[in-house]
Amino acid sequence: MASVYSTLTYWLVEHPKIANFTWTEGETLGSTVVFVSAAVSIYLSATFILRYVNNALPSLGPRILKPITALHSLVLCLLSLTMAVGCTLSLFSSHARLLRAVCLPMDVKPSGPLFFWAQVFYLSKILEFGDTILILLSKSIHRLSFLHVYHHATVVIMCYIWLRTCASMFPAGIMVNSTVHVIMYGYYFLCAVGSKPKWKRLVTDCQIVQFVFSFGISGWMLQEHFFGSGCSGFWGSCFGGAFNASLLALFLNFYIKNYVKKTTLESGEVGKKCD
Repeated sequence: MASVYSTLTYWLVEHPKIANFTWTEGETLGSTVVFVSAAVSIYLSATFILRYVNNALPSLGPRILKPITALHSLVLCLLSLTMAVGCTLSLFSSHARLLRAVCLPMDVKPSGPLFFWAQVFYLSKILEFGDTILILLSKSIHRLSFLHVYHHATVVIMCYIWLRTCASMFPAGIMVNSTVHVIMYGYYFLCAVGSKPKWKRLVTDCQIVQFVFSFGISGWMLQEHFFGSGCSGFWGSCFGGAFNASLLALFLNFYIKNYVKKTTLESGEVGKKCD
């Protein structure tokens, strides 16, 4: 077990490419406002156009789309697992371990393992645009909700702000979100290979829990910022908090429509049949 931990720590924390990583605005991939603006604009434009001409698009069929969806989901599942483990090990290899998860020092520089994984996490959100393209190509328009498009577009902006401002709480955000995405993309992968799990609702439950959890630890960060030594990137963290609040509201609305109301209707139908 110790050898596994040592091996993972080397490859995910101590490797020179990771340990010596520095995020430099204008030099690191994706580190400009122009890049973020272009990525989000292209995503939204492509989504709108493909949605508008969806009926005219050729039907690729499940034989083509399912293998692509399975590969896409598997890659993101494994990448999410790697990011969750890498960020966790990076955090625990530093001083003040748990505190650094929610409050980075005011003088912190965007370098080292934690910021390396923040950069990977940021770029992975662009890779997740593929979710939308696959939905449109499968002609499953009913799955293309405002929540889906808003989440994919805005999370890229949030990740850029995290890096730009050295925002506190991003390590906790990466660990929790990546863990949830292991479950989510694992579910999508199993569905794509024909083994539909019965825990679809768990995916939504985990997504809601992560937002509630983020508000819970926000109190810790606020205490450290205003009554302690201060936390880096406070306004970047505030943007993340506002974004999480909007997602929580949208996910709760989705949850109520798809699970609470559906359960109520089904209970009513059972009652009618029993009368």
